[in-house]
Amino acid sequence: MPSYKDIHLVRAGFRLAAMNGSYRAFASPLMRGYATKCKNPKGVVVGIYAKEGDKSIKTTGGAVQLDDELGGKLMTLIRERGMNGKAGKGLLFSGFEGEYNTVAVVGVGPQGAAYNENEELDEGMENVRIAAGTGARALQLQGMVEVHVDAMDYPEQAAEGAALAVWRYNANKRKKNRTHTPKLDMYGKGDRDAWVRGLFKAESQNLARRLSDTPANMMTPSIFAQAAVDALCPCGVTVEVRSMDWIEDMNLNSFLMIAKGSCEPPLLLECSYCGTAPEDRPVLMLGQGLTFHSGGLCLKPKKGMDKYRGAMAGAAVCVGVLRAAAALSLPINITAVMPLCEHMPSGMAVKCGDVVTLLNGTTLGIKNVGNAPVVQLADPLLYAQATYKPKLVLDIGPVAMGVNYAVGGGASGLWTTSKSVWQNFRKAGGLTGDRIWRFPLFKYYKQIVNNNITYDLCNTGKGPSTSCLAAAILHSLVPCVDWAHLDIRGTGLTTKINVLPYLLKNSMTGRPTRTVIQFMYQMACTQ
Repeated sequence: MPSYKDIHLVRAGFRLAAMNGSYRAFASPLMRGYATKCKNPKGVVVGIYAKEGDKSIKTTGGAVQLDDELGGKLMTLIRERGMNGKAGKGLLFSGFEGEYNTVAVVGVGPQGAAYNENEELDEGMENVRIAAGTGARALQLQGMVEVHVDAMDYPEQAAEGAALAVWRYNANKRKKNRTHTPKLDMYGKGDRDAWVRGLFKAESQNLARRLSDTPANMMTPSIFAQAAVDALCPCGVTVEVRSMDWIEDMNLNSFLMIAKGSCEPPLLLECSYCGTAPEDRPVLMLGQGLTFHSGGLCLKPKKGMDKYRGAMAGAAVCVGVLRAAAALSLPINITAVMPLCEHMPSGMAVKCGDVVTLLNGTTLGIKNVGNAPVVQLADPLLYAQATYKPKLVLDIGPVAMGVNYAVGGGASGLWTTSKSVWQNFRKAGGLTGDRIWRFPLFKYYKQIVNNNITYDLCNTGKGPSTSCLAAAILHSLVPCVDWAHLDIRGTGLTTKINVLPYLLKNSMTGRPTRTVIQFMYQMACTQ
């Protein structure tokens, strides 16, 4: 039985509390020292459901099993502490005899929580992600080298929450100052295949987080290309790296207009995953790959400019999706095209008012060089459609600020010509907790970007609806095939407000990798 001193440290030294929508851990140095006395300390995360009126508190199956192993001591402590099971709030208990040095008991919210129509979210699944992530991170901060997580009836979501929560980009910190990433395993009985699926999905999002969060001088186009080769080729994904000479030969002039301001040579990646018959038409992903977006001659403000190292988040999501598709053996063909370059100011840089002729003969006026994403994507989008003849085109990137002003980090913006694509993305976002919101694709916006005197298309248009205008430009380059545009400007870069509890404040999110993976799975199942 834990001593009174140990229990007192639990109560006063460590509590998981909700602050500004995110969950933070407060640990006493004494407790950290106690937890790390063992050579290889282990911790376990179990859940309790929200208390209903005067009824006794209910726990998850893993908590019942652990309580039996501890001779009923865990439930005694839970009752003494008056825990109410609120999602994401809990306590750590130390001092038990047995396999685990520390036990994290975290609230999972109401038992039987399901899909909430108003929130467009499966709250049962999301509560498990929050609980698993909160508990796993708390144990990580206590120095646990191995963390076992209760499945809490949703093993896939528990694995996602825990794996996302313990990951962090700390490659540039001294080794002695890095936060150790513990080994994760499922505690108790449950669907181990589902647990492994969750780990695959979380690791794919963590790959996107790493690529996006790496400083721009350490993630140039050539380094990104090598990282993609290293991540995808061992999984059986074909990767072709196209050089600047090839890009010039193929007349991808809009891409070169953005790239020519930097000394770093541009590259274009073509990656293909074949999960079904080779002759089946693929889903084409086009990932925005600006490895640094300074704004060019329309330089962005210095405050916060560092976050634009993540302007290649669209390409990072594509790499993560391909890796997960291969790991999960999805029965679908997926091709990803990723133009990679820096957008920098120099004597060679594209100038405001320049005009470029696209592959289809359309002239594109670059009125504002700060709005580089649609210019960078234009010719690669036309090239990819002509080359791969896909059944669906999906372009992804942090394109414009409008979507950020509209929904912030609450959802990624979707523009699409297909009702079924929207329905599938809506369903996928509700299941993954990384939601999608559809925006209009009215002729109103096309008329704005097409209403020019001396050229066909303008890269900005007029008015505050920047994301809708960007979508209108890209849509005009997709003549007949089903098309969707994901603008992740509010979700794919750093998040500072109401951060998801299993992600990190001021770090790249890797969103919406898991939602796109789920979307691909749904597409594969309906073929």
